[in-house]
Amino acid sequence: MDISTAQPKTISQEELIALRLYDALKGGHQIAIWKSPKSSAVQLIVDKTEKVKKVDLDLDQLPAGFIAHTFSPQNDNKAYFLQASDYIKFDLDLPISTEDLDETFHSKKTQPTEIKDFIKNFWRQNHPHKSEYDIVSSSKETFINFVESGISAINAGEIAKVVPSRVKKVKPKADFDLVKTFLDLCKAYPNTFVNFFHIPDIGTWLGATPEILIKTEGKHFYTMALAGTQKAQGDNPIKNAAWTQKEIEEQALVSRYIVNNFKKIRLREYEENGPKTVLAGNLLHLRSDFRVDMEATNFPQLGAVMLKLLHPTSAVCGTPKDKAMDFIQKHERFDRSFFSGFIGPVNIENQTSIYVNLRTAQILNGEVILYAGAGVTEDSNPEKEWEETSLKCEIIGKFIQ
Repeated sequence: MDISTAQPKTISQEELIALRLYDALKGGHQIAIWKSPKSSAVQLIVDKTEKVKKVDLDLDQLPAGFIAHTFSPQNDNKAYFLQASDYIKFDLDLPISTEDLDETFHSKKTQPTEIKDFIKNFWRQNHPHKSEYDIVSSSKETFINFVESGISAINAGEIAKVVPSRVKKVKPKADFDLVKTFLDLCKAYPNTFVNFFHIPDIGTWLGATPEILIKTEGKHFYTMALAGTQKAQGDNPIKNAAWTQKEIEEQALVSRYIVNNFKKIRLREYEENGPKTVLAGNLLHLRSDFRVDMEATNFPQLGAVMLKLLHPTSAVCGTPKDKAMDFIQKHERFDRSFFSGFIGPVNIENQTSIYVNLRTAQILNGEVILYAGAGVTEDSNPEKEWEETSLKCEIIGKFIQ
């Protein structure tokens, strides 16, 4: 006698993310979705506390969640925090059985087309309408003048490096699909931190950043110095890379900045590897990696301490930090908001991973605002800095326009 066994029903990764996103947005909740570098797992949290929270940067004291901090230091120096009321994790490469999903999924009667239409309409219209968000695209002339002013300040000895940025406002393509775009970024940029987060009345952001600010996992602390940019070319772009003195010095400034912060807290036992050429999207960068054994150094709170010291790094602000920040705020004609701030999961599965928010886009009132910056030193060429920011905008922009 043949006995047939019914196969469990499955749901696609796209359907699962869309359903969770629909529930969060419809309920007015905060949500964060991300995929870590070199991982096939997507993680998602929903904050159902119905309260937008700002917290101190004492990471060890926080419950599981997701943190987001702006570029500019706030008066209270606190970050937005999304608490993990709900948390799910699933693999991009494996089928998802509906039997493994909670009651929320099984009680849903909403049709996929209704979910898709709701999300599409949401990003088009349901965002802050505040005057400070009235951002216009940076003109080439304005940005080049900014770079030239930076070079003049460097030559005058006022600063050693500065990182001007610009914005590019674009209209998404007619069939722009938020969930599909997130998954496309995961496939295209496997070595980056692909992320989406939404905080009601604060902001909605999508990106794929290559830069760790701080990471703590078990007893180890990690950070990196990432700087210098060139377009990846040829079949073996890393092997073909040739770095100029300007790019080498730019990356060295970031490494020295990290080491100097170690010295401030009298930390002398650390491993440094690099610089080496790394690929991020269609760009190459120079990267040095730093690792500290927090047990051996008896410094369990190192992550929180270094987070406060490092942000904003010389890779996104300049050197010396305070003077570079003053220069940026004097010349930049828009608020960077979360661009070149930091974001990431906190205390999830015994790990905290905070990333510099680069290669990112703000979804706002039916438009998308792309952000990009370039490190300026005395050897900078303003025209090339403009070209570099154009390449950086395209990393996310080509999936949206």
